[in-house]
Amino acid sequence: MRILVTGVSGYVGAALVPALAAHDVRGFARSRERVAATGVQLDELVIGDALTGAGLDRAMDGVEVAYYLIHSMEGAAGGAFPEQELRGAERFAAAAAEAGVRRIVYLGGLVPRDGAASRHLASRLAVEEALLTAAPESIALRASIVIGARSRSFRFLVRLIERLPVLALPAWRRNRTRPIDGRDVLAYLVASATAPAALSGRSWDIAGPDTVTYEQLIDRIAESMLVGRPKLGLGLTMTPVASQVAAAIAGEDPGLIGPLMEGLEHDLLPRDDAAAGAFGIRLHSFDAAVERALRDWEMTEEVAAR
Repeated sequence: MRILVTGVSGYVGAALVPALAAHDVRGFARSRERVAATGVQLDELVIGDALTGAGLDRAMDGVEVAYYLIHSMEGAAGGAFPEQELRGAERFAAAAAEAGVRRIVYLGGLVPRDGAASRHLASRLAVEEALLTAAPESIALRASIVIGARSRSFRFLVRLIERLPVLALPAWRRNRTRPIDGRDVLAYLVASATAPAALSGRSWDIAGPDTVTYEQLIDRIAESMLVGRPKLGLGLTMTPVASQVAAAIAGEDPGLIGPLMEGLEHDLLPRDDAAAGAFGIRLHSFDAAVERALRDWEMTEEVAAR
């Protein structure tokens, strides 16, 4: 089966390609150099840009299943990433429909059951809707924080714990979520390529087995890092200012961190737990996910606080 994987220079895309080795895998990316830096081996690489549509027709030729693993939060002028994200998804969807692609697989985000979705999560939903209607057997997966050595949200938290002598936690520290091991996300994505049609045409909430508050999440990462940090609980969220400061401390792009932190202001929990049984996935615990991620990280780079 010929499969297209977009975003192959990113964390998820680069990990997915070797997991699909039984198939004919074609990659799609904007930069050949960034793909080469990951060391990922592809049967074919098409250089293009979903935002402009460049290269999409060639990328889709003969493809049965296409993975959409693209986001556009960074670099969007004036915070206009929702418009950019939707434009890229619509062009990808149109090219897939024109080429007769049978299934698009998309990885998005959990959305709050109570309260309005943040800009980032609302954008993820709009992208999901555009993609689900483009191919008859499409599957959307919605995840919370992915725990992995190359996951930028996980790395962001580790860097803050390393570098802050006191952890100032905004009011969203009490909100709950279900982080998921990167290995489990990968298993869901691989299973989605060959999942029966009965599982398609809809979104699935994928989540780890452990419900934690964001404060507990940070505490347990710090514990695995073998460090203790005093905490200061704040009564406000202050996301516009806090995200800029936190991004600077962690060495991250505020264009990414701001929208991600906006999404912490409500519980992010799955609607149900049906996905693991439906796709045959055995889930790793949160603590096992953190230990594995830190171990993998230390194979290539020092975690200073360990």
